[in-house]
Formats: sequence, C-alpha cells, structure tokens
Amino acid sequence: MSLRGVGAKALSERGKVAERPVKPWEEPGLDRPGRVIAFCEDLPITAGKLAGTKMLLREWQRAFIRAVYAENAEGVRPVRTAVLSMARKNGKTQLAAALALCHLLGPESEPRGEVYSAALTRYQAAKLYKEMAAILQAHEELDDRCNIVRFEKQIEVLFGPGSGSVYAALSADAESKMGLSPSFVVYDELGSAPNRNLFDALDTATGARAEPLMMCISTQAAADHHIFSELVDYGTRVNSGDLDDPSFHLTLYAAPQDADPWDADTWALANPAIGDFRSREDVQRQASQARLVPSKESAFRNLILNQRVSATARFIHKAEWDRCADAVDRRALAGCECYGGLDLGATRDLTAFVLVFPGEGGIFDVVPHFFMPESNIAERSNEDRVPYDLWAKQGHITLIPGATIDPGFVADVLANAAQEFDLKTLAYDRWRIEDLRRELGLIGASLPLEPFGQGFKEMSPAVDVLERCVAEKLIRHGGNPVLNMCAANAVVTRDPAGGRKLDKSKATGRIDGLVALTMALSVSSRYEPEALPACLAELLG
Repeated sequence: MSLRGVGAKALSERGKVAERPVKPWEEPGLDRPGRVIAFCEDLPITAGKLAGTKMLLREWQRAFIRAVYAENAEGVRPVRTAVLSMARKNGKTQLAAALALCHLLGPESEPRGEVYSAALTRYQAAKLYKEMAAILQAHEELDDRCNIVRFEKQIEVLFGPGSGSVYAALSADAESKMGLSPSFVVYDELGSAPNRNLFDALDTATGARAEPLMMCISTQAAADHHIFSELVDYGTRVNSGDLDDPSFHLTLYAAPQDADPWDADTWALANPAIGDFRSREDVQRQASQARLVPSKESAFRNLILNQRVSATARFIHKAEWDRCADAVDRRALAGCECYGGLDLGATRDLTAFVLVFPGEGGIFDVVPHFFMPESNIAERSNEDRVPYDLWAKQGHITLIPGATIDPGFVADVLANAAQEFDLKTLAYDRWRIEDLRRELGLIGASLPLEPFGQGFKEMSPAVDVLERCVAEKLIRHGGNPVLNMCAANAVVTRDPAGGRKLDKSKATGRIDGLVALTMALSVSSRYEPEALPACLAELLG
C-alpha cells in the first residue's frame, strides 16, 4: 500500500523513543472492550480548553465501545457494522479518530491492515486525518512508530503492532475504491451522502479480513429511502428483537418525533454530551432562533434533535403517513372493485399507476405500480439521489426496455389490471394520453378512462380527501418505498381563494405516485359515494 512521499520523515528519525514495557491497554485482566477503552484514554486531547490532558471517555462512549467490541464465546467480535447516530457537536470526530488509531496501531490492529475514513468529499474525510495526525504528534511513543504523509493524507505504521498498516482519507468517488481491502472504515456523516455507492463499495470490500468493521457516525438523513435511514431502521428492528443479527449494532440518540422541541429534556435525548463538552447555551440559542424563525425549525430538528426531518416543510406529516403503512394482500383483492389514477411521466421520467380498493370501515387498500426506462436507471438514480435501481431489483419499479417510456408497455399493464380487478374507472392526467389511447386500441382494450384536471378546481377537493384519509388512517399503503418518496416530496400551492393542488414544480423530488393516489381516491366517490366515509364524501360534494 502507501509509498513514502512528500511530507514523510526519514526512517532514520524513527525508533529512537523508549517505549513503556507495558502499555495501559496491555495491563492484565482487561477484556477486549477494556483494551480499546484503555487505548483511547491514553490518547491526548489536542484542542479546546482540555488540550494537553488525556482523553476521558464518558459512560455513553464506553457503552458504545463495549457493545461493538464485545466478544462471543469463541473469542470473536461478531459486530461487523456499527452505527452511532447523534446530534452535531457531541465529540464524534475525536471518538472516531481514537478508534481509527486503535485499529491502525493499537490493540485492534493487524499486520498490513487498511484503515479508511470516508465522507462526501475528501476535505470532509480529511478532517479525521487531521485529528489523527494531531493526536499522534502529541503522543511521542505512537508518533515514533508512524510516518505521516501530509500531501496524500495518509499515515503508515513502520513497526510494532499493525506494522505495514496504512490509513487514508477517501472521498465519495466509489469507482476508484474497488481494489481496497479495509480492516476498519469509519464513514463520517453518512447521512449527507448523495447515494449509497461509496458505502456499498467499502462494505463489500471487507471480505478478505477476519474481523472487519464498518463504523458509520452521523446525524440522521432527511429521507426514509436514504442508505443511512435504512441502516437506522434496520438497527432499530435488531434492537427491538424483531431481527436477530449479532453482526449489526445501532446506538441512536434522537428525540422522538412527537417530543416538544423546545424542552431542555428533549435536547438531552439527542445530545449525550450536553452540559459537558456540548454547550447547553449554544443549543438554547439555536432553539430560541428556531422557535421564532420557522424556516430554521427543520434544520434544528435534524441537526440538533437528530430527527429525520427534511429542510422543506412536508404536505403530509411523516408520522401520519407511516401510521398508514399496514400491509396489503394483493392476491386477496383479485376481482374486487377498485378505482385508479394514472400519472404519465415524460419519456424518461417516473410513471405512476395507483389503484385504491374500498373496504370495510371506509378504509382503502392502495396498490401502486411504477415504471421507468431501463437504460437510464443508474443515471436517474444519481440525478435524483434515490435508489431507483435498487427499488427496481426489489420489484417496486417496473423497468421498460429502452431509453424512454413505451406507452404500449404501460397499456399492457393497465389492460391486465382491468382483467385482474373490477376496475370501475381510471382517472388520468391529459399529458401524453393520446399515445396511450392509441396503444390501448391496438390491443383491443377498452378501459373506463376519465380525464382529471390538474388545476385548483379538481385538485383542491381531491387534496382535501387525501389529507383527511392520511390523518384519519383511512388508507393502507403497505410502506411502498417509491410511494413513500412521493409522499415525502409533496408540497402544495394555494390560489387566492385558498384552493390547493399538488405542485410538481415546487416539490423537492418526484411526486407522481401521490398525484395518482389523489386522483384515484377522488374518483372513487363519484361512482360509489358509499365507498367513502360520510365526512370524505361530503368534501367531494
């Protein structure tokens, strides 16, 4: 690995510092987590009011280390992926630097190990390098064993434990990371990554190591479909006992979505270091500003309370939408009455076809279908920063061969749905509908199509119905990730009379699925008013 280069010191300057015969982490009686803790607490603090003193881990930091580095009955550390999520300014960089050094040349090191820090940009990843370099330069004994190559942002171990190991800072250019064999990776602020490519490249590169460890330390991402959100959700299920996976660990410090954001007790839930090395006065200042300036509230909730909150105000509250995520049994709906909404995207965009099935208690089962061109799926995934390619593999998006949406392919799916279910009507946006009508005619399919205007006149009462259905838990959408994305992106605009409509031009991403769902719910009452509860039927007149 790393060759000596600009910034490296001469080998003749190394090996002159007398080492202690027994290091603190080599004291008898320590278990594996104890050795990691002892190593970290032998490192110096290099900045701030405590500069020059030894690092003293807090109990919450010790608990994280004990959970991650604990051994099983065979003497093996089972954890391979560790996630630590908390608000900003709680000392994550110093803890990550200490653990990276522990794997580089401390008790967790191995011969010719590869230790990496990863982040959105190389500058961000290099922040960990700077902290590690500062610690080494203030620790004469460890510094004597290392060579710091400043130009390359690398550290190489010359002798002693971890001999031949190298540390490097990596950026998000995943394509250049396929030849690595990491023994330890710390991914800083994974929640801000534009896609999952670098994470996947590093995670799948650890197979050659006996006990690799991927550690992700970040505040929460804003969207449910983000890779870091997926990790947090998976870890939550592991912690609750729903999943049995000893290779995964999550420590999450976050305020509940329904907690009072202005209560000091709420702040402590996401800031384990508050009142210690996390300034309570600074949090108070930001809370006061966010309370008076609505545009700052979302950032405060995300960065200070570590909540999964977008910086853009959502039309549908996430907690309400998630309460409607009960599973839908599509096979049990065969032959049942249903109503549809169709939002045809542009030739290269997402097309949405959503069916709603009225059931007992006025509750609608929602069955969505999504289409995208196959040839540009990777490009669209990167542009929109959502995993369309992964969702396609999972069966949530149907890929149409070619570079554009083939209306004939969509027509076949619509015709098959009309045969499988009792489709009463299909509301459509007039965009590109003539192409679809032509293809339906070619295959001899006669569908109950009904135009649905996208202006305030028709959309305003439909938006009211959607909002009420979500708020009163009158839909079951099954947690479809593409529909979840559309709901998260949706915003509405108002006309002077107070009417509302879903606005694609102002949305933070694609909302086609929610538009189709809105149309389907709206037309359902036009043909079977009793399908809706009285309160919703009244909204539609």
